[in-house]
Amino acid sequence: MLRIEMWGFSRVQLTEDDRVELIRGELIQMVAKGTSHSVCNTKLWRELDRLVGDRGVVRGQEPIILSNDSELEPDVAIAWGQADDYLSNHPYPKDILLVIEVSDSTLEYDQTVKLSLYSENQIQDYWIVNLVAGQLECYTQPYQDTQRNFGYRVKRVVLPNETVTIPGLGDLCLELSRVFPA
Repeated sequence: MLRIEMWGFSRVQLTEDDRVELIRGELIQMVAKGTSHSVCNTKLWRELDRLVGDRGVVRGQEPIILSNDSELEPDVAIAWGQADDYLSNHPYPKDILLVIEVSDSTLEYDQTVKLSLYSENQIQDYWIVNLVAGQLECYTQPYQDTQRNFGYRVKRVVLPNETVTIPGLGDLCLELSRVFPA
């Protein structure tokens, strides 16, 4: 049984190779990744896995459950615990230390739709590796404004020649020069 049937879309014809995310009850086709995205994502995952070690689990393009109608596959997520902790279910927001999207062709979508969704579900730290501008965008402190829109109170920009502290693991610093494509 495909996970899609568990979402309640039993009439949808998808194969295991179809790449979709469930966002607010809609199946959204994921965009194909270009070479810069793939290289950056690989470097990022390897670097984080090396740094985090046994202090958490670094998940690459694996599902996280945000709500009953949203299940996303961020490029990278760091969750508490070990991989086997998620045998019975994918991580929920309370399990997540950090969500990271690597963005070039999906930049606007990641800065709006996904940012709002992560904030609404209380993902405390959301990063966008902005390949267009060549910078890391770090979002913290999710909130809802008076018009009922979700966002983050704080946005910090970190440049490729700088380091950034990994949330929840304050003694670990990621050197961005080891992540951005050359």
